[in-house]
Amino acid sequence: MSKIMLTNDDGIFTDGMERLARAASKLGEVWIVAPDSERSGKSHAASFHSSIEAWEVDYPVPGVRAFASTGTPADCVRIGLLNIIPGSAGFVFSGINYGYNIATDLQYSATVGAAFEAAFQKKHVIAFSEDASPVHEVTDRYLEEIMIELMEKPLEADQIWNVNFPSCTLSECRGILRDRKTFLGEFYKDRYNETPLENGRISYMVEGIRSWEGEEGTDLKAILDNYVSIGRANNIS
Repeated sequence: MSKIMLTNDDGIFTDGMERLARAASKLGEVWIVAPDSERSGKSHAASFHSSIEAWEVDYPVPGVRAFASTGTPADCVRIGLLNIIPGSAGFVFSGINYGYNIATDLQYSATVGAAFEAAFQKKHVIAFSEDASPVHEVTDRYLEEIMIELMEKPLEADQIWNVNFPSCTLSECRGILRDRKTFLGEFYKDRYNETPLENGRISYMVEGIRSWEGEEGTDLKAILDNYVSIGRANNIS
């Protein structure tokens, strides 16, 4: 039976992680190594000059062994594959992220950063994301089916599968689009709100405004048109 490692950037006890674990447990021996709390926006950050901790936790999915960590998602992949999982794992699933990982937002995503770390470790990797919405109908309908499909499809070195599920209802979903390219424009157009502080400093808080335009054939366009988007994403190589 294949060993499948799961991680995310939203924290080990999120609903998305539990749903991913339940689906993955039908396909192999599942191990989770994930942050003890949210680490969104950490990209591929890793801890090389400070120690990180990990400990086993009780998890609500039968048969799944789970470890929480103080590290980043990339740290979790490294200690999971190199230390925690006996004999390592052949597959790594990252997600299900609370928020799309599409367009140039990929460079900031710790969900994708963890996936790229696993690809660097020469594992077969799939990153899963959905909108920050309580509507999971499309994800839950297609998740296991897409897992099975992509576990069998080859990837090049340092490459990952990147899957995004639309937030529409199942009846509104128009199906699956494969081979989507990463949209090279912005998904969020960022600006910073300024707040003067008493000590003379200024506080800056980012405000992301979504862009609702995407080129044909891209991940963003697929999501805007209520399709599940499947594509490959490349690391630095």
